[in-house]
Amino acid sequence: MKAKINNCIVEFESSNVRNLVKEHFQEDYKNFIACKINGEVKGIYTAVNDGDEIELLTFDDEEARQVFWHTTSHVLAYAVSRLYKNVKFAIGPATSEGFYYDFDGVESFEDLEIIEKEMKKIIKENPRMERFVVSKQEAEKLFENQPYKLEILKEIEGEITCYKLGDFVDLCSGPHLFDLSKIKAVKLKSTCGAYWKGDSKNKMLKRIYGISFTSVDALNEYLQILEDRKRKDHNKLGRDLELFTTVDYIGQGLPILLPKGAKILQILQRFVEDEEEKRGWKLTMTPFMAKSDLYKISGHWDHYKEGMFVLGDEKKDKEVYALRPMTCPFQYQAFLNRPRSYKDLPLRYNETSKLFRNEDSGEMHGLIRVRQFTLSEGHLMCTPEQLEDEFKSCLELAVYMLKTLGLYEDSSYRFSQWDPNNREKYIGSAQQWEEAQGVMEKILKHLDIPYVVGVGEAAFYGPKLDIQIKNVYGKEDTLITIQIDQMLAEKFGMYYIDKDGNKKTPIIIHRSSIGCYERTLAYLIEKTAGAFPMWLAPVQTIVIPVSEKHLDYAKEVFDKLKNFGIRVELDNRNEKLGYKIRSAQLEKVPSMIIVGDEEMANQTISIRDRDTQQTTNMKIDEFISYVKQLVEEKK
Repeated sequence: MKAKINNCIVEFESSNVRNLVKEHFQEDYKNFIACKINGEVKGIYTAVNDGDEIELLTFDDEEARQVFWHTTSHVLAYAVSRLYKNVKFAIGPATSEGFYYDFDGVESFEDLEIIEKEMKKIIKENPRMERFVVSKQEAEKLFENQPYKLEILKEIEGEITCYKLGDFVDLCSGPHLFDLSKIKAVKLKSTCGAYWKGDSKNKMLKRIYGISFTSVDALNEYLQILEDRKRKDHNKLGRDLELFTTVDYIGQGLPILLPKGAKILQILQRFVEDEEEKRGWKLTMTPFMAKSDLYKISGHWDHYKEGMFVLGDEKKDKEVYALRPMTCPFQYQAFLNRPRSYKDLPLRYNETSKLFRNEDSGEMHGLIRVRQFTLSEGHLMCTPEQLEDEFKSCLELAVYMLKTLGLYEDSSYRFSQWDPNNREKYIGSAQQWEEAQGVMEKILKHLDIPYVVGVGEAAFYGPKLDIQIKNVYGKEDTLITIQIDQMLAEKFGMYYIDKDGNKKTPIIIHRSSIGCYERTLAYLIEKTAGAFPMWLAPVQTIVIPVSEKHLDYAKEVFDKLKNFGIRVELDNRNEKLGYKIRSAQLEKVPSMIIVGDEEMANQTISIRDRDTQQTTNMKIDEFISYVKQLVEEKK
């Protein structure tokens, strides 16, 4: 028999991947931890058949890391089973950065080091990971004291695959490492609460996060990266820099933007609205709430009600209102304000919208996911012939914003489609969805947009292109979205008269240009580590007198800069010069203006640059021109 391994043909009589690699690929044997057989990820002890094509995988391959980390999650569960009694085991998958396992029956895991030591002990013992198959009835008996496993079993048909590690048996399809000695370093990172199946209606479980590597050096490098992430975490840094705060008795997901944070959002909003106006968008201002009647027409009441803040009770009150989760049904009223002709199209409405969404408490995180937020929202009504050009212009606007903010290279595209197996989530027919997705796919191909497909991620009324971005911890969220909607216009009776005098339903593009302002601010904090560029910095410079005798001149400089629109502060505290400079550095102000005897005598200022740490002496007017140029060029 013959098989192809990494494009090399090998002959064998009867063997598994491990033995073939050990015999024919000794240099690769040490590093390989999993494989692909005919494109499917498998463990190294999988039998080889005649004609199989095999690709060896190392820790550098994402699929192999998933196998590596998933195996380590079994080691974690085994360690917990040895240390704690009456534990109920939920799930323990690999993630993009390690693994986790959810447990019930334990009040808390306060000392992760004890569990970590037990894991290392198990790895040293190196028990074999044994795979076996049982019937559903046998599995139910095997896991009779494990309610979460029994619940998972209800969703599985046919034979059940299990893995045994020492005395611990888990329900799992694999594949896994069969040699735990490959795990050279392991670290349990944190513990937190997590709802079973991610549903807040279910019980809160205890989750342990961890990671493992093939070397101690790789772990130490990763731990250094974690420290850097913590340093840049907007949730901490944003508070340290006094950009925002939260208050328990106000509520989760309801941040308070402090003066500096509010100033950045104001700068961004003015920039966005001015740019949108240049590109032909017309500003609207619509109510923050509406009667349930509006949301029933749009479909939000049936498909999004759980995510809305409802004011009133339909059973008791004559009229029930809800805070708006999005602006689209409001802006449609501007289109409906008078009859429309094809000559009116495309018609572009933009709005800086305050929106309200009842996010799950477990999803809240700083400014990235909140319950009240500000969105650079827009809705564009056009003819089918105009759709591709208008979609392209919306994308060009989003890309321009991301490049200006320095976030473009960190972004990626997701083509969010409907899930035909979850019909209740969507309006419209299968034919309408196929048509809408076909139109978007054609446009994305014409524009040469690289994307991944997200099945089930579409809005309930149409497919969308989501521009994704990750925070410092690697969690991905949508920053900007552009949607094609061929359904809601009909629901609201929106139409235009075409050139032949016929009534036609417009196609609607839902889009944001910079996304949620609060979320964008969070990513900017993390991207810049709080050191905002001059055009965005809430304080662009601080005037620091060397001593009290220089205070009058410092005030003169301060007043002149302020009159020219520079965001400037005066540090007139009775403190030493070095202390004031360190304070400005901690606040990450782009520049400091230091004035002493020489500056006062020559009517100049000394500029200390935050990034270069260099000091330059110049005239005040020169500095004003310099700042204005940086602001104008958005550098």
